[in-house]
Amino acid sequence: MHDDHLAFEEQEHPIDPAIRTEINATLQRIEQTHDVRVLFACESGSRGWGFASPDSDYDVRFIYVNRPDWYLTVVPGRDVIELPVNEIYDVSGWDVRKALGLLRMGNATLIEWLSSPVVYAADAVFLQAIQAATRQVHRPERSYYHYLHMAAKNYREHLSGDIVKLKKYLYVLRPLLASLWIEKNLGTVPMRFQDLVDALISDEVLKAAIAELLVIKRRAKESELAPAMPVINRFIETELGRLENVKQHATEDMDFSVLDRLLRDTVMGSLAKK
Repeated sequence: MHDDHLAFEEQEHPIDPAIRTEINATLQRIEQTHDVRVLFACESGSRGWGFASPDSDYDVRFIYVNRPDWYLTVVPGRDVIELPVNEIYDVSGWDVRKALGLLRMGNATLIEWLSSPVVYAADAVFLQAIQAATRQVHRPERSYYHYLHMAAKNYREHLSGDIVKLKKYLYVLRPLLASLWIEKNLGTVPMRFQDLVDALISDEVLKAAIAELLVIKRRAKESELAPAMPVINRFIETELGRLENVKQHATEDMDFSVLDRLLRDTVMGSLAKK
């Protein structure tokens, strides 16, 4: 694992080595049971974002490739693998063809996975190739409206009262900052919440309020209630109102052939690795 991944885990929320071992064993069982090869696996939830609570579960997401003949059937097979969810683990993955199809559509969730600071497994060649492809086919307007809609919906539904769930602030702030990131044309949105804060928040009072919120969230239970934070509320309301009037132009005439090449290389390359 890269040094920056280790630094993230040590400073913001460590991944218990025993849990990591169990997750890796689970991924190996998936490979054997489903006759696939895991190309990439990461944390996608609050542990990846950097604001997990002590009782947060593990949201493991992965991309996998089937044997070549799996792709040569008249009726397509199921392209998702999902394990039963419990209080500790939520593990699911997408076949590489599905993942690349979603990338073509500008899927923001997949883009986040590829920048997760908590990586459990990765084929280095595949990861480098899909990250490069993502930069080529990035459709920022799709991500922009996805994040803005998420921020507005979560704010409307969860932060209108005097007493709120603390974690809901972060489920509004993160997509809101992601929208700001795209508005400023900074490229694909990183998963790590602190990267967004560092790049986009200059007001020291607001930054201190967010830092306080993070400290409380990392120590509190997922269901923790607390008084609303006016400084953060004002920022959210102001930026939501402004961004809802900012129009994003659709990307046109994009060349998606890089995704077809990556699919062929990945599927045919699996012959030598299975």
